[in-house]
Amino acid sequence: MSASANEIAQKHKPAAAASGPAGTPALEVIHVSHSYGKRKALDDVSFVIEPGSFTVLLGLNGAGKSTLFSLITRLYGTRHGTIRIFGYDVTRQSGEALRRLGVVFQARTLDPDLSVLQNLIYHAALHGIGAKEAKRRAETVLTQVSLADRIGEKVRNLSGGQMRRVEIARALLHRPQILLLDEPTVGLDVKARADIVAHVRGLVAAQNIGLLWTTHLIDEIAMTDRVIVLHEGKVLANGPASEIIATTGAPDMRLAFAKLTGTELGE
Repeated sequence: MSASANEIAQKHKPAAAASGPAGTPALEVIHVSHSYGKRKALDDVSFVIEPGSFTVLLGLNGAGKSTLFSLITRLYGTRHGTIRIFGYDVTRQSGEALRRLGVVFQARTLDPDLSVLQNLIYHAALHGIGAKEAKRRAETVLTQVSLADRIGEKVRNLSGGQMRRVEIARALLHRPQILLLDEPTVGLDVKARADIVAHVRGLVAAQNIGLLWTTHLIDEIAMTDRVIVLHEGKVLANGPASEIIATTGAPDMRLAFAKLTGTELGE
């Protein structure tokens, strides 16, 4: 995606500690379709994400994952269907909906010439968070992603995996209740990828955050994760990974995906 997390921040400031109405799903996508001219990118997509759940949106490039992210974050307007975040419609109640949302896009969006802290304070300001409170929150979220010791470091001096963890920390600054991560481990080595997945799973468990994680990498999926298989704009399966494997009669998730879509995932 070309838009930055800062653009999203400006759409949902000012921020406070954001919690949704009790008992409501973190995210509801209901009969959503989207077209670019004559090409249908999403075709009647529906699913629900509950608080405290790790949900994987699994699909190849071009499946419609980034289009869906753009609709959820209001970078694109929803013309067909409904999207709700903790019960708030992203079209009609966008302020209430989006301030409960944290986003990490696939494209890197940190300023490499600023320090980690400066990047976080700048982003916090877009949410209406003052400098003193921003610094306090920055220290907290950087501790959560094991980067508190790099707070004064220029971003350009960090590894790719560390930059990703800073972006996750930044997404947590305004205390969202649901996180969207779009292919967050692309371009990272195996160890860095594993570290990111482990950190995010820890956040979901510790903070009861709902999470939508898009990927095309099978090894990022646990058998207990809910998996939404998206292919050519359509949801072909939606359920725990173990159930999808059992239903397709495949020995593993990679072959289950191949059976469902007629295509194979890359390494």
